[in-house]
Amino acid sequence: MLSVKHDDLLERNMSILAEYQAAFEAGDADALDRLLHDEFTFTPHVGDSVMKKDDVLSFAGSGAVITEGHRVLYENEEVGVEHAIAHFSNGSTSEAVLSFHRFKDGQIISTETGATPLSDDYKLIGS
Repeated sequence: MLSVKHDDLLERNMSILAEYQAAFEAGDADALDRLLHDEFTFTPHVGDSVMKKDDVLSFAGSGAVITEGHRVLYENEEVGVEHAIAHFSNGSTSEAVLSFHRFKDGQIISTETGATPLSDDYKLIGS
């Protein structure tokens, strides 16, 4: 498998997390396969399950999760942190999701999330 190197992404002015988000939303399984390490694990903030690379590849681009307001908060060669609002096709309450990623060999090797459910009547203090 061809490995995407983090330095190559930075030279193209796109972070590994920005490229991951674009590939996930587009359902680009080939790009995701290059970006996710073969030992990749995803530990979501709900349930006791840990998903693997194939699990993420199977639901990327399916519309099961749609994000907006995606932004990379921090990224270096070892870790990345991002935030987005996630909407779910199963009717679950939308959430503000913070994701922490670890990198290995220029790929994402693990992701963990934390989230806050957003009620329909949520308003930012002061607005």
